[in-house]
Amino acid sequence: MRKRRFFFREPALIALQSLGAHKLRSFLTLLGLILAVATLTGVVSVVEGMNRYFAERIANMGSNVFYVQRYPIITNLRDFMAARRRNPKLTLDDYEYLRENLMLAELVGAREFQRANVRYGKQNILEVSLRGVTANMIDITPEKVGMGRYFTEGEFERRALVAFIGADLREQLFPNVDPLGKTLLIDGRPVRIIGVAEELGSAFGQSQDNFVYVPLTTLHKYWGRGNPTWTGVRVGIKCSNPAVMMQAKEEARTLMRIRRGLKYDEEDNFGIVESESLTRLWDNLVGGLFTGAILIVSVFLLVGGMVIMNIMLASVTERTREIGVRKAIGARRRDIVWQFLSEAMTLTVLAGVLAVGVSYGISTLIRQTVPNLPSYIPTWAVVLGVSVAAGTGLFFGLYPAVKAARLDPVDALRYE
Repeated sequence: MRKRRFFFREPALIALQSLGAHKLRSFLTLLGLILAVATLTGVVSVVEGMNRYFAERIANMGSNVFYVQRYPIITNLRDFMAARRRNPKLTLDDYEYLRENLMLAELVGAREFQRANVRYGKQNILEVSLRGVTANMIDITPEKVGMGRYFTEGEFERRALVAFIGADLREQLFPNVDPLGKTLLIDGRPVRIIGVAEELGSAFGQSQDNFVYVPLTTLHKYWGRGNPTWTGVRVGIKCSNPAVMMQAKEEARTLMRIRRGLKYDEEDNFGIVESESLTRLWDNLVGGLFTGAILIVSVFLLVGGMVIMNIMLASVTERTREIGVRKAIGARRRDIVWQFLSEAMTLTVLAGVLAVGVSYGISTLIRQTVPNLPSYIPTWAVVLGVSVAAGTGLFFGLYPAVKAARLDPVDALRYE
C-alpha cells in the first residue's frame, strides 16, 4: 500500500514542479480545461439554482393541488389562438358543478384574476392584481394569513366589500399604520381591509405580493367578468394526498367533458394544470440551455485536452533519457504508462479544482449583485467537474504515456 502511495506521489510532485518552473506555460496549458470545467460547473449552478427557485416560487401549487381552467399549458401562438377560439371561460356554475360532483377532492375552490387601480389617501398604485376567490382558497393556494383574517362563507354569499391585501400594498399604503379596518378604494369603490397576507417575495424580478383579494361573488357583482380574452374562473382542486392526484384529475376531466357535451373523439376545450406540468415545461426550456452549454464545454475540453496531450508529448521527448534509465533499472511498461498518466491527471485535476473555485466565486458574486438570478452549486456538480477534468487527463494523456512506455531503452539512453 505504501509503495502504491509513493508511486502516485512521485509523478504528482514531478507535475507540480513542472508547473512551478514554467508558470506562464502552465497557465496557458490549463486555461482551456479551466474554462471548460468552470463553464460546466457555472451552468449547473445557475440551472440548479433556477430549478429550486422555480419549484419554490412558480410551481408551488403543492403536490396534491391542480387547476381546471380555460387554457392548458401552451407554448406557441398558433395553439393559443386555436384554444382561444375553442375554449370558453369557466364560470361559477362550472365551479359549483365540480364541487358537487367530484368524489376524490378534499377541497374545491375558485379564483379569477383581473387588474385594478388601488388608492388610499393620496397614495395610488396602478395595475394591481385584483383576485376574486372563494372562502376556502386560502387552504389551496400558497398564501397565508399574516394579519387579520381571510373571508368567510357568509361574506362570499352576500358579496361583501371586504379585502385581503398583499404585503406590497401594506408597505406602500400603510407603512406606519395598522391597515385592518381601513377603507381602500379599488377603481374608486370603497372596500374594507380585513386581512394581510404573509410576504411571498418575488419571482424572476416580479413581486408576488402586489395583489388584493375580494370574494369572487363581489368581483363579479362590482367589476364584472373581465375582458373576453382573459382566462375566467380557475377551479382549484386539492386532493387528500398525492397518491390520488391522477385519479382526481381524470375524474375532473371526465366531468368537464360530460358537462360540455364533448364527443369521445373531440379535443378537450379546457385545461388541467398542476405543478408537474409547469415543471415539465421548465425542464424543456432549461434542457435547451444545458444542451448548448454542453456543446461549448465539449469544445473547451477538446482544446484543453489537445494542449495537455501536446505538453505531455513534449515532456516525453524532454525526458527520453530518464525513461531509458528507468527501463534499464527494471521499470515495466505499465510503470511508465502509470507515471505519465499520473502526471497528466494531476495537471487536469488541478485545473478542475481551480475551475470549481472560479465557479464558486462567480456564483457568490451573482447572488450578491443579482439576487433575482439564483445560483447554487450542488456537491455533485463539484464532483462532476473534477471528474470530467480527471477523465480528460486520462483520455488525452494515454497516447503520450503509451508512446513513452514503448521507447526502446537502448535508444532512449543514447538520446541527446
